[in-house]
Amino acid sequence: MQENLVIVESPAKAKTIEKFLGKDYMVKSSFGHIRDLAKRGLGINLDNEFEPIYEIPEDKRKVVDELTRLSRAAKTVWLASDEDREGEAIAWHLAKVLDLPIDRTKRIVFHEITQRAILNAIENPRTIDLNLVNAQQARRVLDRLVGFELSPVLWKKVRPALSAGRVQSVAVRLIVERERDIIAFKSQPLFRVVAQFYASEDANKTLFKASLSQPFATRDEAEQFLRSCVGEQFTVTKAEEKPVQRYAAPPFTTSTLQQEAGRKLGMSVSQTMSVAQRLYEQGLITYMRTDSVNLSAMAITQCKNEITRLFGAKYSYPHNFKTKSKGAQEAHEAIRPSYIERNEIEGTAAEKRLYDLIWKRTVASQMVPAELDRTQIVIDLSRRSEQFVATGEVVRFDGFMRLYSESVDEDQQPEGEGGILPKMAVGDRVEATTITAAERYTVAPPRYNEAALVKRLEELGIGRPSTYAPTITTIINRGYVVKQNRDGQKRQTLQMTLTGDKLTEKMVTESYGKEKNRLAPTDIGMIVNDYLESQFSSIIDYNFTANVEKEFDRVAEGEITWCDMIRDFYDPFHNLVNNAIGTQSDRSLQSVRVLGVDPKTGLTVKARIGRYGPMVELEAKDGGKGHFASLKKGQLIESITLEEALELFALPRNLGDKDGEDIMVGVGKFGPYVRHGKTFASLAKGDDPYTITRERAITLLDEGAAKQRAASEPLRTFAEDASMVVKSGQYGPYIAYNGKNYRLPKGTKVDTLSYVDCQRIIAKSKK
Repeated sequence: MQENLVIVESPAKAKTIEKFLGKDYMVKSSFGHIRDLAKRGLGINLDNEFEPIYEIPEDKRKVVDELTRLSRAAKTVWLASDEDREGEAIAWHLAKVLDLPIDRTKRIVFHEITQRAILNAIENPRTIDLNLVNAQQARRVLDRLVGFELSPVLWKKVRPALSAGRVQSVAVRLIVERERDIIAFKSQPLFRVVAQFYASEDANKTLFKASLSQPFATRDEAEQFLRSCVGEQFTVTKAEEKPVQRYAAPPFTTSTLQQEAGRKLGMSVSQTMSVAQRLYEQGLITYMRTDSVNLSAMAITQCKNEITRLFGAKYSYPHNFKTKSKGAQEAHEAIRPSYIERNEIEGTAAEKRLYDLIWKRTVASQMVPAELDRTQIVIDLSRRSEQFVATGEVVRFDGFMRLYSESVDEDQQPEGEGGILPKMAVGDRVEATTITAAERYTVAPPRYNEAALVKRLEELGIGRPSTYAPTITTIINRGYVVKQNRDGQKRQTLQMTLTGDKLTEKMVTESYGKEKNRLAPTDIGMIVNDYLESQFSSIIDYNFTANVEKEFDRVAEGEITWCDMIRDFYDPFHNLVNNAIGTQSDRSLQSVRVLGVDPKTGLTVKARIGRYGPMVELEAKDGGKGHFASLKKGQLIESITLEEALELFALPRNLGDKDGEDIMVGVGKFGPYVRHGKTFASLAKGDDPYTITRERAITLLDEGAAKQRAASEPLRTFAEDASMVVKSGQYGPYIAYNGKNYRLPKGTKVDTLSYVDCQRIIAKSKK
């Protein structure tokens, strides 16, 4: 009989823990949850206090059978799933399925997989925390109720095969609202004025830059200002230099790790969590789902020793941070390396980069503040009320910045501060060498990237550390949101420069509008959002969704029962669903948007959702057939212009005759293509159907024809029977025989395949 059986979620975690426990302990993995709500029907008994109906998925039966056998043979079973609500629920499901007594089964938790933490957990076991289990059940049941009842409403009122979720719908709403802000935004030109000055008494004429405090709205105002500066006297009216301290950021929580990994490493939220999970399971970092910024006393001491060793005692500043987020559990720690003295690891490139980020952030949090001198110089004009302002910042002592500095989102980058400014005093005169008024355009609010969306959800109190990654993945997979890049555009801007008494002008080319990995709504995402707002505004209300999270926290604390919480939510929600089903769908939400009239034909141009997605239509004349075109990637029904729509009707394009047949370019169900007779070829990633040349199209057609010929030529023939051949297909090589096709077993080598082998494969194949 096995003395002890320890059950964890993942094989990697089991492997790491097994190293720390002796031969008396067997460590096995449950591979995550072993039970879930039944897939058939609602999976919840509404007539019995919302009792969940659980089932063991087919792919988990083998695991459950093995764990059942091992648990019966073991003297003691230890449930060692993760320490959060999801982990507690996994432990409870294991106890239920394996028939272990809830009040006596040993439950152990640890926030790092180290020998010290594991042995300490074994010495201090507890029982399953049913409050945490109920909080997880409440979330699971609530989300099933919303999805199960809301999705059919969308099928009937909006479009078949749609689905909705509680937190996901709120995330889509944020992205849709931001898109509408962008659509409504009208960019306006402004003229920003920057001057190059030097102190009149400075023999070296050391130049520094200063900006006018307010831009001008028009070219005339900017030009008038520049001309008025001829012969102007410039005097310093403020010269302030003050020491400031910049403090290190706290250690990582789940959301700040997701944000910083996105900004510094370019990782998506789901990629960050996947890599962090691997680091945790290898025992390299503490648990990666936490909203606490606490560090243990031991970790603080280790940081102090490491900082002193690397940089000297003057860089060490041992202290702890206070967690601000509501519902955070102070007993948990922030995300930190398990062993602070280990500043490098073995692993994949992504694992190394993320570990390095976590290590630097943790150690830097225990370093002294940086000391800076911040300078501001204000310069008055003798004949005008405007002022020039110069700011400078000089690092006197780098402190934590020697190791790490926190990033900010691209759209929150501060205007560049200068370095050292010359020593100046009030009353000093300065001379301007050049004063430049440069045309700039006001910028629309930026689309969210994943890091910015996580930050916004956290600010609103929506979701918890474990929900951010699956929420973003879900709304992208459902087709409500796309993650996209946009190429920058070029425009000409005016630049006027005053040098002495001479005013010159030149046109400057600037790039604008470039985006990388930004989240934008699709047309169907906007339609679904509008319908939910019209019929279920309370469900996708930001405050309501945040309050639901607080209710989950109250369940976890044992303040309220989860059944009461669900009932308070479900009854009014169910009434909303019934009202929505009984209400005529507001078809204006999906209505056709009239863009205008085609000047060539006089026909009306419309934009709408079609069978294969968003499209524009040149309406039919006298009962004839209309002309349709799909929208390009990044275009929306709500914002497309008449001019952009007319360009789409350029397809299909005729590129001219070849061998008596036209070469046509178009966009079909599977994307852009070129066709010549019966030969088709898909356009490559960099090809644009609106601009592709005849020569490029012929190259693609020739390549496509060569592939078709290669596919039709048999890979192997057999002298024993000419009707048996091995061909290359879309999914790999296969046997064609007497009008039927037979898949080759995995790992079969075509080169050595014999006639007898083929007969055997055919005989074993299912009819």
